[in-house]
Amino acid sequence: MASLLRRRRRPSPGTSAALLAYPLLGMGALHFAVPAPFDSIVPPWIPGEARFWTYASGVAELAVGTAVAVPRTRRLGATAAVGLFLAVFPANVQMAWDWRRRSWPWLAVALGRLPLQVPMVAHALRVRADSD
Repeated sequence: MASLLRRRRRPSPGTSAALLAYPLLGMGALHFAVPAPFDSIVPPWIPGEARFWTYASGVAELAVGTAVAVPRTRRLGATAAVGLFLAVFPANVQMAWDWRRRSWPWLAVALGRLPLQVPMVAHALRVRADSD
């Protein structure tokens, strides 16, 4: 019972940074390995080819993930992660719009991505603060 009453500890700064860096690195690699799903959510109002933006965002995710993973550049990387999460938000909105007529599980996935940006930004800000 006492263990239930203990406060949860925040992960160590290194663990917290890894929880930010590795998903960014993984998603960045996916932009190159399987680009078509990413192409499909590039909003049509963004100029240029969707594939360019898929690759550009993949490069950004790889760069930001690498910066977060390296202690010396972690603060800068976490700050860049906040900007990246905000920059890709229109793609998440586009996905929700495009999937609005899909069955409810798919719609739930698309809509669920939208509020997830808030904890992702908060986590990046926490990593940034812990990098001082």
